[in-house]
Amino acid sequence: EVHLMESGGGSVQSGGSLRLSCTISEWPYSTYVMGWYRQAPGQERERVAYIDAGESTAYGDSVKGRFTVSQDNAKNTLYLQMNQLKTEDTAMYYCAADTTYSWWLLLPQGAVARFRGQGTQVTVSS
Repeated sequence: EVHLMESGGGSVQSGGSLRLSCTISEWPYSTYVMGWYRQAPGQERERVAYIDAGESTAYGDSVKGRFTVSQDNAKNTLYLQMNQLKTEDTAMYYCAADTTYSWWLLLPQGAVARFRGQGTQVTVSS
């Protein structure tokens, strides 16, 4: 059974960095689109980043140039390196995984990914 677990969230000052990790218990499918989205209180879900089985990546407009998504297949782990953090990056960050791009394309509305974690909180203070 597929389980995703995020870690690495916390509090940081504006301009600082954090690295989120998402450990995936198993992946019994031949392809994947895995990544991150976030949601702040009272706000819609927002695209952050994804990486697919061909190692192509994509980013939400608000994080381009500051965030980097990567993976370590040997460790079944997905990462999100977040640099130059801003107060508006404060949100709950969710790891998501599916075999299609639907969850990314349908954000902020639409169905969530087939698999997702419980989320990890990132708080950026000024």
